[in-house]
Amino acid sequence: MRAEAFLPHLGFAALLILLSAGVVRLLIAYPMLDDPARRAATAHKVPTPRGGGLGIVAAFVAGMVVLYGTARFARIAEAEFIGIILAALAIAGVALLDDLLDFRFVVKLATQAGAAMVALASGLVVTRLAVPWVGVVELGAWGPVLTLFWIVACTNAVNFMDGMDGLVGGSLLVACASLAFIAAEQSAWFVYAASLFLTAGLIGYLPYNLHPARIFMGDVGSQFLGFILAVLAVACARFDTAQISFLIVPLLLFAHLFDTGFTLLRRALMGEPLSAPHRTHLYQMAQRSGLSVRWVAAIHGAFVLFQAGLALAFPRLPPEVKPLVVLPPLAVQLLWLALVARRVRRAGLSWRGG
Repeated sequence: MRAEAFLPHLGFAALLILLSAGVVRLLIAYPMLDDPARRAATAHKVPTPRGGGLGIVAAFVAGMVVLYGTARFARIAEAEFIGIILAALAIAGVALLDDLLDFRFVVKLATQAGAAMVALASGLVVTRLAVPWVGVVELGAWGPVLTLFWIVACTNAVNFMDGMDGLVGGSLLVACASLAFIAAEQSAWFVYAASLFLTAGLIGYLPYNLHPARIFMGDVGSQFLGFILAVLAVACARFDTAQISFLIVPLLLFAHLFDTGFTLLRRALMGEPLSAPHRTHLYQMAQRSGLSVRWVAAIHGAFVLFQAGLALAFPRLPPEVKPLVVLPPLAVQLLWLALVARRVRRAGLSWRGG
């Protein structure tokens, strides 16, 4: 598709930006207040409106409705298209109620698993996986199981990282914009359109979430974003017959996945309840050790920029090298872990509770 063909898409994206920003401004004017004592993860000390992710949801759903009715070049199979929309709406609806009523974690987990099952039932399943030094492995009956695990894990990884002004909104803006560019290069028009709609929604929301934030994304935004990106990773697997391109989205989200994975593993080894509120994610410990909120958010933005560079190069890499593309961001995250651990030790902080 030639460059001038993208102009109508960008014009429509501008309308979605205005829609997202309008919804966010409405929620600021008529807020659902956040209680800092209730949300131990927040860096704020005063009540701040939450639910700003509704602007992102509104932009995405509006874009998908128009896409469904007009742009057949970007359509996927009917069942998959409808399945994604219904599952996304279910996630957003329950997450919004959670922002209002504070559900137990098991309720959220059940909703995420149910939404993932809808996506699986519609046909979105990873059927083979590239393993370094082994090659392409047919997953067989394990395909749906691993796909379900990935969708739930990614949904929660993004959700758990949403505890600091501008961090998730800014980093995912870079990730979604990068994914849209990669998908356009691969003529994967559904992934391109979905990523563009998410990008528009995030542009409309982010100015109100920069520190000091006027509004929080809330679970309605973070769970929704995590779920949609997880599903798009499965759709990306179709970029090549070996489905190695499934790695593109995990690569873009590598810092989020690493922080969440490390934190859950550490808390499990320390015997702490995994669903209990805490402030011991790496990004939170970095801020508690003396780095400003703006610096921590900027560092995570830099992580995603680096990961996006690798993701943009990914389609051009030789097949045997592609599975190894996760090694550079892993090295970066291990260095970040070492730096944070050193700062935590010097500040005399504890990794427990918080």
